[in-house]
Amino acid sequence: MKIVIAGGKAKADYLIRLLNGKGHQLIVINDDLEFCTYLSQAHQIPVVHGDPCKLYVLDEANIEDGDVIIALKAADADNLAICQTAKRLYRVKKTVAVVGNPKSVDIFKKLGINTAISATYMVAGFIEQMSVVENLVNCLPLDQGNLVINELMIGKNSPVAGKKLYEIELGDGVIICCIVRSSQIIVPKGQTAIQVNDKILVLSTPETQNEAILQIMGREPL
Repeated sequence: MKIVIAGGKAKADYLIRLLNGKGHQLIVINDDLEFCTYLSQAHQIPVVHGDPCKLYVLDEANIEDGDVIIALKAADADNLAICQTAKRLYRVKKTVAVVGNPKSVDIFKKLGINTAISATYMVAGFIEQMSVVENLVNCLPLDQGNLVINELMIGKNSPVAGKKLYEIELGDGVIICCIVRSSQIIVPKGQTAIQVNDKILVLSTPETQNEAILQIMGREPL
């Protein structure tokens, strides 16, 4: 996929780390020259220095016909402008915008943004969790932030390692919905045991997410 990452600091750094080396064509644009140098050196990729709100910067970055653009700037208005410009003028297929105000999510969708993510719940928290819980492989927001899927790698010190599903009390709003064991996909039942090195998919709400991670990984919640 041709993926454009526009703006952002920690969020951009994490996304690049997550996506780099997986066969994607990454186009990274940032208006902070020092941070551009860091990203380029840390990830061994070219980074375009400039404001992604500016047409000449988007021209230089060659974002035409991209598969998705992810706008991560601090201002909601900037992210809206970046996404609308990318879709209308550069034929980028899908647009993702971070918004600071969760109430803006529906507004952005009405204005043609494919996915609007509340920075409060769906991005910053995820990235912080990625740095705190080393075995948290991935996070995926669903239903505009009302649900979250966490992919967790079970280590030998996990409190749930060796336990059967019916023995694990995760509370309301949390479900272990899938286990990936080597190349095998398991839809777990009550008697299914969690093993070390399993990847488990945990469905939760944003409110129950941190406590679920604590119970499964044995780490302090954020």
